[in-house]
Amino acid sequence: MNIGSVHEDMAFPGFAAYCCSKSIVRVLMRNLSVKLGPLGITVNNVAPGAIATPINQSLLEDKPKLDALLKKIPLGRLGFPQDVAGLVAFLVSNKAAYITGATFVVDGGLMRSYHEQ
Repeated sequence: MNIGSVHEDMAFPGFAAYCCSKSIVRVLMRNLSVKLGPLGITVNNVAPGAIATPINQSLLEDKPKLDALLKKIPLGRLGFPQDVAGLVAFLVSNKAAYITGATFVVDGGLMRSYHEQ
């Protein structure tokens, strides 16, 4: 199980190194899923969007920036750690035993509606 980011696919000006590192995680997951599949080992990737965690504290404290972001998220809110944790718990369970090599985006629809201004 890997934790990537929506920035595997979305531009994030000023954070090219972060985007590249998350893209590498996804490509590594794809390769490992093929390599380890014959051993019965699944490998997947979860790509969170804007999640209310300490890394986003400055965003949470900047109401104009937060409001602008929320307008781009169809569900109208930031995600919470439990939104990601529920998916991870499923993917590491036997209920997901036939899922491998996949990326699951947890972003409230941000990637589908986002556009640079």
